[in-house]
Amino acid sequence: MTIPGNELLFLALGGSGEIGMNVNLYGCQGKWVMVDLGLTFADPGYPGVDLILPDLDFIERQAKNLLGIVLTHGHEDHIGAIPYLAADLGVPLYATPFTAGLIRGKLDEEGLSRKVKLHVIEKEGSFKLGPFGFRYVPLAHSIPEGNALLIDTPYGRIFHTGDWKLDEDPLLGTASTAAELSAIGDEGVLALVCDSTNVFNDEASGSEAAVRTGLDAVVAAAKGRVLVTTFASNAARVQTLGEVARDTGRQVCVAGRSLDRIIKVAKASGYLQDFPPTIDFEAAMRLPPRDVMIIATGGQGESRAALARIAFDSHQLKLSAGDTVVFSSKQIPGNEMAIGRIQNTLAAKNIEMITDRQAHVHVSGHPGRPELELMYKWIRPEILLPVHGEMRHMAEQARFGISKGVPKAVVQQNGTVLRLAPKGPAALGTERVGRLILDGDVILPADGSTMNERRRISANGVISVTVAIDKTQKLRGDPAVSVQGIPVEEDREEFLAEARDAAAAAVREGGRDENRLREGIRLAVRRRATQWTGKKPVVDVSLIRI
Repeated sequence: MTIPGNELLFLALGGSGEIGMNVNLYGCQGKWVMVDLGLTFADPGYPGVDLILPDLDFIERQAKNLLGIVLTHGHEDHIGAIPYLAADLGVPLYATPFTAGLIRGKLDEEGLSRKVKLHVIEKEGSFKLGPFGFRYVPLAHSIPEGNALLIDTPYGRIFHTGDWKLDEDPLLGTASTAAELSAIGDEGVLALVCDSTNVFNDEASGSEAAVRTGLDAVVAAAKGRVLVTTFASNAARVQTLGEVARDTGRQVCVAGRSLDRIIKVAKASGYLQDFPPTIDFEAAMRLPPRDVMIIATGGQGESRAALARIAFDSHQLKLSAGDTVVFSSKQIPGNEMAIGRIQNTLAAKNIEMITDRQAHVHVSGHPGRPELELMYKWIRPEILLPVHGEMRHMAEQARFGISKGVPKAVVQQNGTVLRLAPKGPAALGTERVGRLILDGDVILPADGSTMNERRRISANGVISVTVAIDKTQKLRGDPAVSVQGIPVEEDREEFLAEARDAAAAAVREGGRDENRLREGIRLAVRRRATQWTGKKPVVDVSLIRI
């Protein structure tokens, strides 16, 4: 187990080699600090699971050396795991006011407000944790109070960007200027730990203000109701949509709990002060369609979000032929099928859909190559350490940084222990990392028996066999066999008869050992299922003694 000595270490437990679930550790003089504690969302490879959490076993085993958790901003991939994992670590949290408001709501929902200490740091504020000094440096992003962290250590300074972009006309908050960032570079920066998400984009991400023009045109041209879906956390986009509604003479109806929560916290933190008054669902349906704009969650195809429920007619809000749905967000890879399902349903109702392919209705919150090049120019780090990306993103940013004059770049992945100073960067070894799943209310290993069994059942189905035997191991009555998810369809009864015969034959040949008998029945029935279907279902055997 790595314990930092007289050196500066970096160790990612999440977010390196993947987009999402960001957890980064910095180690120095026997102590660690954590930057961000995020989650990611499950894909179809995790049936029945919505949320994936980082496995913090490494730092849990030396929690006494952890000084605190510092949060850069309020997106779920940076704060989402807090209500599930922070209490076990037993250390305080540090965040600026808006982010703290989101975190406080999560802790309240889980009844953890008294168990987890949350320190609110004023915007651009500073504080110390052991050998580490922290200063919040505001950067533009798609959520209020996106921040970089300037981290002072005895071995050099770190500029940890968090998620960021350059926006000359941000709608919410004020980002650091080129002069302010250059001044940080003038003081010397050992390492730039930098967002890699959009490194393949040759163009800058663009300003939020430009989206208003595109949305104004789209909404003004719409003849019926308009529904705009975006990320709930994109408060800047919510602000834009409020202005678009005012520009086009429409009243605003908000659909989605997470949107309600973001708007509430934003207003409490001094943002969205001129957001128009909202109307409820009944009022929205009573008004002429031309007078309504709905802002809804669900643009990534989430089945329980407002857009899906509206599309499938299980919501108080309704859409009909001639209405328009605007997807004011980028399609996240992996969500194509879920989004396509909703879009096909809307198309069948003759509802027009507009995405960023048809109109300028979205800009990213992450830096393209021109923005990265400017950041290198301003910060002038000795070392570039790409994070927040799949391996291809991080490797490309390392190459790009070197080509733009950064002296050193290092590509790491979750679990790699890096010494940044002295004599860095150098890989010292690896620590175990992994994923946890939130399955209902239970946290389990993502590669544990529960999920592996569920995958097998999902892929191959399950057969349940119940056999009654007497004291001499003789069969009493016919075995009972039931199937779920086995592709036998109209031949079901014939298959069940053969499965019962296979189970009975296994009893006759099974001998006196109960474990061998149960295994013989299981293999016999599965063999028959494989002969019928080509699949190897899970076979569960129950023995009843009479």
